[in-house]
Amino acid sequence: MKVVGELKAVNEVRVANEVKELRLLFEISRLFDGQEDVQPRMDEALNLITRYTGMVRGAVALLEPDGRNINLTAAVGLRPEELSRGHYILGEGITGRVIETGRPMVAPNLSDEPLFLNRTGARDLTKERISFFCMPIKIGPQTIGALTADRLFADSVPLDEDLRLLTILASLIAQAAKVRQDIKAEKEQIIAENQRLKAVLESSLKTPLTVGHSAKLKEVDSLIAQVAPTSLTVLLQGESGTGKELAAEAIHLSSPRADRPLIRLNCAALPEHLVESELFGHEKGAFTGATARRAGRFELADGGTLFLDEVGELSQAVQAKLLRVLQEKEFERVGGGEAIHVDVRLVAATNRDLSRMVAEGSFREDLFYRLNVFSITLPPLRERLEDLPDLAGHFLAYWGKEINKRMIGFTHAARTALAAWPWPGNIRELSNVLARAVILSEDGLVHRRHLPGAEKNPGGPSAATLPETLAEMECRLITAALAEHRGNMCHAAAALGISERIMGLRMKKFGLNFKNFRLPRPNGA
Repeated sequence: MKVVGELKAVNEVRVANEVKELRLLFEISRLFDGQEDVQPRMDEALNLITRYTGMVRGAVALLEPDGRNINLTAAVGLRPEELSRGHYILGEGITGRVIETGRPMVAPNLSDEPLFLNRTGARDLTKERISFFCMPIKIGPQTIGALTADRLFADSVPLDEDLRLLTILASLIAQAAKVRQDIKAEKEQIIAENQRLKAVLESSLKTPLTVGHSAKLKEVDSLIAQVAPTSLTVLLQGESGTGKELAAEAIHLSSPRADRPLIRLNCAALPEHLVESELFGHEKGAFTGATARRAGRFELADGGTLFLDEVGELSQAVQAKLLRVLQEKEFERVGGGEAIHVDVRLVAATNRDLSRMVAEGSFREDLFYRLNVFSITLPPLRERLEDLPDLAGHFLAYWGKEINKRMIGFTHAARTALAAWPWPGNIRELSNVLARAVILSEDGLVHRRHLPGAEKNPGGPSAATLPETLAEMECRLITAALAEHRGNMCHAAAALGISERIMGLRMKKFGLNFKNFRLPRPNGA
């Protein structure tokens, strides 16, 4: 019976230890699950390890991106000044050797280990006998760091179980360490991008047409530089939003007419019967509502430049009168008979295929040749994607200044999504998207969730991975609950079936502030 009782006691201890071990692994797994800010979780994980295992010290050392330097990034049982001294070179000391070789090391009695450097100065081996464990932290075959732990030396304590458990814990910490490294690298990239944004904002660049370095952009810049000093008529072609008006501005500002007016008219923005009056002006009484003489855009642009946007929308009648101005440099106001002579440089723009319209008979062939003296085609954004980072930075800086919000840059996921989007609206669409993103940004960063189109365009800039999609859905549910309960976290949490603590953690994750939901509702609703 005594033997049975002893076996039962041993079995109970074994089961208790297994339960304790499983609880530890569960707690650490939950600690890192879905967390982006892993640094404080590292400290908590080490606290859990020492509490469950009886270790007296623990630390996580990570290899820096340079592949040579190693620094302690988290520790328990070390004072801040001791932690700050935890710097090693690859191959140096026990920690450096483990990270270099990818193999664990155990020093049963640390005072007998020649590789031990005591770099932190935390251990007094004259007063305490310590067993030291150093386990590699690996992502696949790559060793990115090491988990170290101290146990007070005792001849009767087997080290195999500690070694096995610490190996498992190192694999759990590996994923969190990788996330930390990725975030650090991304922050460094964001800082570099922020410096570029400042340079863009503080530079003399006045238009996104000059932002970028692609071959197609350089070609457009070269054509503008060649034609601007002349008085030739220029036809700007390209899809909507490619920057045709900006090109017209650049031509005017680079020409000898820069000190004279640049007058604009969007031919598609007015009814047909008003376009002629806008172009050539009218006399008093020329038509109902013409209560006074009015100068047209050609008169206002005398000596300068007239930019006609969407010229393909002009009616045949107006096309004929425009042709006369280009041929004879004179016209009459609507309702008048006096010939008015002007010196105007014309820049026209269209997103339509004028040559096809000529073939179809909807656009005058003679006018087309008058307009198409010097043609410049503005490339769509999808054909100059190498300019996208610079353009995005330009608009982020611009809208940040306009909206008075300090912007830092883009997350990696946001940059990837921007590059994947086909940009049917070109530069104009990019500007609008980033204006919205600046308004929505809570932390100075443009995140993937700030980019529209997830529902309607699953392949577009907001197309996300499953975790990102779930996070966005969670954020929407929490936001809706807070809005419904006017920022009352307790009531909102109850409505969602979660604890107030979880609600607080989720709000912190998504950058939500309950005070913002206490603002008065529109119309007193």
